[in-house]
Amino acid sequence: MPLTNRGFSQRLHVALDMAGVKKGRGRITQLADLFDVSRETARKWLSDLGLPELERQIDMAVRFGVNFEWLATGRGSPSGATGVKESPALYRADSREQLRLVGLVSRLPKERRKALLVIVEALAEAE
Repeated sequence: MPLTNRGFSQRLHVALDMAGVKKGRGRITQLADLFDVSRETARKWLSDLGLPELERQIDMAVRFGVNFEWLATGRGSPSGATGVKESPALYRADSREQLRLVGLVSRLPKERRKALLVIVEALAEAE
């Protein structure tokens, strides 16, 4: 196993814990849905068998509210003065469906996201 992978999965599990992602069998599926990757890719990330590309690691740090340097290298602490300044609560999801929605919406072009927002707002007001 390359040294660059060593320990990443442990830090990713900690980041998921800090972000409120439930432990257990569904964790792989939740991670796969959130980042729109296969379950096999997510399993590899969580087992130190694969390493996400740099851009994805940055996205993970932002979404989970942890220090990027810590997540990527293990240096420093999960949170601290050099951490990402966004609230992890912005990225928490209560269900697998919400995680899937976040992943799918992030892939849409800006115009389609705006159109989807209008539809979702209309549905929410109808309740």
